[in-house]
Parts: sequence; structure tokens; C-alpha cells
Amino acid sequence: MSQENSNEQPIYMDFTRDFEDRVNDLVSRMTLEEKISQMFNDAPQITRLNIPKYNWWNECLHGVAAESFATVFPQAIGIAASWNVELMFRVATAISDEARAKHHEALRNNRRKIFGGLTFWSPNVNLFRDPRWGRGQETYGEDPYLSSQMGINFVKGLQGDDPKYLKVVATPKHYVVHSGPEPLRHEFDAAVNKKDLWESYLPAFEACVIEGKAYSVMGAYNKTNGIPCCASKSLLQEILRDKWGFDGYVVSDCGAIQNIFEDHKLVETPGEAAAMAINAGCDLFCNMMMTTMRRKRKLWQWMKDAVEMNVLTEETIDKSVKRLFMARFKLGMFDPPEIVKYQQIAFEINDCEEHRQLALQTARESIVLLKNERNTLPLKKDIKSIAVIGPNADVKSVLLGNYNGQPSKYTTFLQGVQNKVSSSTKVHYTQGCALTNKSKDGFKEAQEIAEKSDVIIMVLGISARYEGEEVPENVNPNLETGSLNMPVESEARGDRLHMNLPGVQEDLLEEIHKIGKPIVLVLTSGSALSVNFAKENIPAIIQVWYPGEEGGTAVADVIFGDYNPAGRLPVTFYKSVDQLPPFEDYNIEGRTYRYFKGDPLYPFGYGLSYTKFKYSNLQISPDNPKTDGNITISVDIENVGEGDGDEVVQLYLSNKSPAIILPIRELKDFKRVFIKKGKKISVEFILNPRSVSYINEEGKRTVEAGKFELSVGGCQPGFIKEEINIVIGNFELVGESIELNET
Repeated sequence: MSQENSNEQPIYMDFTRDFEDRVNDLVSRMTLEEKISQMFNDAPQITRLNIPKYNWWNECLHGVAAESFATVFPQAIGIAASWNVELMFRVATAISDEARAKHHEALRNNRRKIFGGLTFWSPNVNLFRDPRWGRGQETYGEDPYLSSQMGINFVKGLQGDDPKYLKVVATPKHYVVHSGPEPLRHEFDAAVNKKDLWESYLPAFEACVIEGKAYSVMGAYNKTNGIPCCASKSLLQEILRDKWGFDGYVVSDCGAIQNIFEDHKLVETPGEAAAMAINAGCDLFCNMMMTTMRRKRKLWQWMKDAVEMNVLTEETIDKSVKRLFMARFKLGMFDPPEIVKYQQIAFEINDCEEHRQLALQTARESIVLLKNERNTLPLKKDIKSIAVIGPNADVKSVLLGNYNGQPSKYTTFLQGVQNKVSSSTKVHYTQGCALTNKSKDGFKEAQEIAEKSDVIIMVLGISARYEGEEVPENVNPNLETGSLNMPVESEARGDRLHMNLPGVQEDLLEEIHKIGKPIVLVLTSGSALSVNFAKENIPAIIQVWYPGEEGGTAVADVIFGDYNPAGRLPVTFYKSVDQLPPFEDYNIEGRTYRYFKGDPLYPFGYGLSYTKFKYSNLQISPDNPKTDGNITISVDIENVGEGDGDEVVQLYLSNKSPAIILPIRELKDFKRVFIKKGKKISVEFILNPRSVSYINEEGKRTVEAGKFELSVGGCQPGFIKEEINIVIGNFELVGESIELNET
């Protein structure tokens, strides 16, 4: 008599046994066909073993996507602009609370479909190397260290702190050298040298795996140095598992296994493509959304073909299936609800008022004040009349970005202004023009309301209808795109051809400027904008990203002085794409603040405040730091302005010694601190040997004796365009050269 038919409880059902024993027991009872069936995102139930169906596909980039209402936080790039890792952790914790609440509510209603599970394909920690990439909005910007710190805290907030169970599974993506062009992603080969790979593209993934303990990683569509990322033994086995000690599972991006055969054309049969991925360490295949059962059966057959061709063994399949079931056991899916604390989270926490307030606070902290000439801001709430103009002023979608949920309530920028001003203030509104088309039919009305108003608030920029994920050819721009928000108005099928304001928005801005009234320009985007005219001519500019459900309230809080802005740019704002290398070139030289030698429009790390801060008393200890020791840096910061406010203290390091090409400067640490008017605080940083190391041309991390320039301040040194204080010190490392392990 088989074990499953005996009266004795099978090991895998005994929740007192450890997970490894239970997983091994369960997989040993499965047939080859059953094992294969579990290696797709829509895994069917296996009734005889009491395995329920499960769909591995879920999204929570900045809030739980799809599946009814959820709190929508600012887009990822906006949260990065807060430079607040503690805030990121709180946001991720709130998201995972809602994720658990929604999952268990779905189970109570016998729903086990896509976007209902506990395995989330977030965060996106790809390096935002080029502002033309439409999906850069999903990332934490262009700096490896900032991206790493944000990613670590997002992963930790999602996965929870229980010693036995995972709250949800986080999945850093898209591993690894991946950032456009979108239309070429299924066939493109991202050629990258060892130095750039280890210095720029790998660090955020490394941090999420080693420090964040992410239990899943998603492979990218493209090839890296000739090998598809989802079938690269170098990436998936040698680096991810052997060097970093990753013990979770790898999932392919959706349709990436087909790409190996159909687009990359590296093998002659689909079975070989499946085998190539599984043998390299890819455990789970994502089918494209709305995949037909016919196509799904075809993919199953690929794996069976691979076994029959002797290019894939059942033993290798077992390894993948065990990794997948280990995740499900760690999520508590086979244990009594009363012993899994995360199953006790009440459904009422979803879309709750506490989370709405957290979304509001996050939006406030993400806002970057780019310009405030003649103290145009903040505005008085009792001003007689205001004109609100722009295609993004009263549009829900521009709040949400992409990979978004749907809020039960939201506040547009127009509504935020209307809610903030006094009852006697007249607020006039018109779009003025559309987001992208060339019609100037609305200019006349915009000019009329501007002329009769005391001040003008213009809300211009782009939205997730203009930048985002790859758009199939011949897509109707009026298509209802759902929660993933397809960029149907893109000029490059998801990417951008330029960084200018699209359509006739720039023309509208210039016409309204001619009227001579004070203008506050509110910019919406998930990436850099080349607003050269605005910088020269508009007195006040704020960058607000895609700020989430309470974005309108947050922006009004800043405009009218109820909140002092302190966001900082997580990307460089260039003057033009002419300042950049070709989009398809993955070499970092010439890109990002670390290697860009030109004059930017606004630099990485830039952002103003309504108050002023003074830096002094920079101390570096010890006096003669060694290559194998720590260095303590302290600095005093005084609020010498007219109000309380946050300051983002940034520490940069420049290595002045090696002969090889190194970054001009690199962010090494940062802290966001609150300082009351007239008060002074001291901030301390500690640099370890890894902090002062560099990656050589062989991809090895090395610490060498030599000279360094260290700078601490509210913005990068060398790009000071406003009254932002920095202090600069120099030190020289002494001691023996050390080669550090990449980890």
C-alpha cells in the first residue's frame, strides 16, 4: 500500500517536521508529469497529494497590483527620491500586510488565480543607466549604493521578520544587465565588461540577496555577453548560488524561455531551450499573460522532450521543484493557520486610513524642489485667484505610474489645490493641451484664465501612458490597459526618443510665461526631463514623479507651505540626449553622475529646501586610516534658515590614486535627518574597507593605499548651482593592498 493511501500521516503533512524533510517527502511522491506541471507560474492542483493550485504571478512594485482596491504608494523612483530607507521599510511592510490580507480573503472565497498569491515579482533593482528607458520609473535610480539600500529595505519589509515563515516572497528583477531598449529586449545582447558588471550592474542584486535575504530572483529576457540571462550558468549558478549563497528559486521573465529558441536562436529545438534554462538554474517558467491551454501544454511537452532527448534529467527537475515547494512551505501554505502569524492579518488592514496617511507622507518626502527663485514658494492660501493648467493636472492615471493597484480614493493635483486654498480663493482650471498630440486648440482658454489669475500652477510632464514596458506594434492608444498601465502614447514602444516635454507642452509653457504672472511648474515623470526653458525662465519648479493616491494632497502641502520639501534626485537630469552615449551601449563610461563629465541640467542628489543648512567641523578618524580598518567621519549640520526641515546628508568619495578609469565620485552613505530652525546636530558615518575599495578591470574588488577626497553635504560637490553647503576633506590610506571577495 502506498504511503498516501495508508492511515499514517505522510511526512509532508506533519507540520512538526522541518521543511526540508517535508519537501523531500512530497516531491518523492510525485510523477515526472506532476513535477513538470509545477514549474509554470499557473501550477495546477494535484488532488491525490492535497496540493492546491497556485499561481506564482503577483506584483507589488509600489502597492499590491490588481485584485480590488489597495493602497497606491508613489512609484518606486519617487520613493527612491525620498532617500529614506526607514520609510521604504515601512512602505514595504504596509504592502506585505495588504498582500497577506488580500491573499487570505481570496482563499476564503475560493479564488486561486493570477495576482492572488504571495510570491511577488518586485522590486525592480536594475540600474537606471539611461533616461530613455521606459521602465526606469520602476527602479531606484542610477546609483548602485542608493539602489542597494532601497532594495534591501523593500525586500525585508516584504518578507517579514519571522524566524520560520516568510510573510511574502520578494523577487528582485530583472537579473541582471537589463535596461532597454524595450522593443529589442527579447533578442538583445547586453555586452558588458567585468568592471562594469561588478561595479554597476550586480551590486543591488547582491545586496538584496545577501543582506535582504530575497528568496526569489527573476531572470531577464536579454542575453548578457552572448548568453540568455535565464539560461546563464555564470549568472544563475556561479554568481547567484555559489558566490552569494542564494538558496531560493529563480523565475524566468514571462516568455523568456521561448526567446531562447525563437529570438536568441541559440538552440535548434524548444526542448533544448527548456533544458538550457533548467540546467543553468532557472526553476520556474512564466507563461505570458492570457496564455492558452494549448500553448501551456506545448511548454509542458518541451520539458518532456528534453528528458527524452537526454539533455535534461529528472534529478535536475527535482532540484527545481524542491526549491519551489520550499517557498510554499515557508509561506505556511501547508500548515494550520493558527501557527502562521501572518495568516492572522485582518482583511480590514487593506486600503486602510493608516496606509493612506503613509502614502501621503511618502509622497511628501519624494517631492524634489528644483528651483525657487525670489521665494516664489510657498504660496499663500488666501491668494485671490489661481490658474491650474496642464494635461496632468486632473488625471488619476498620472498619480499611479505603472504596475499599480487601484485606490479606492485619490486626490489629483487640481483637487489638492482646491482643498488647500481658502474659501474665497478662485481656482480656474483648463488642460491647455493634451499629453502628446500637437493641437493648440486649448491655448486660448489657458491664456484667458492665466491673465485673470494672480499666480499660475502648471502641471506638465509625462505619464505611464508615455513611458513604460514594451508596447506591441499597432496597439490602439485608446486601449484600456488595466493595472499594468501600458505606455500606449510612447514614441518608441515604451521607451523615449528624447527627454523633452512631449507634444506642445513646451509651447504652452512659453505662451503662458509671456503673460508675466508668477508660475509654479509641477513636473510629473518617472525619469529625467530636459526642461531647459523652464530652468532659465520659470521661478519655481518641483519634480513630483508619479506620487500615488494622495499625490495631489502632498503637492499642495509643499506648494502652500504645510510641508518643507527635502527630496533629492535619484537620477541625473541631462540637458539633452545629445549628452549621452547611444542607448544600446551598456558601457557605463559617459553615463550617470559617476562617469558623466558634462554639465547636467540638475545633478544626481540635487534638491532644495525652504530653509538653509550649514555644514562644518568635518572630522576623519583615525588620522592615518589603514586599508584593513574602518574610518569614522563626523560632521555638524546647522539649520540656519527660517523654518524646520529635513536634510539629506550625502557622503561621496573620490579615489585619486589608481591609474585605471574609476568613478569621478561615488555615493558611499547618506542619512535623512530632521533639524529644527536654529538647531545643530552631528551626523556620523563609518566606512569599512569595502567602502573604499574599487573594482579593477578584471572585476576584482581591491583596496589599495592611496589618496582620497571625501565630501559631505546636501548635494554632489562640483555641481553646486544653489546655496547648498558641502565640506570637503582629504585622507590617505596606508597599508598593504587587499583583494576583497565580491560579497
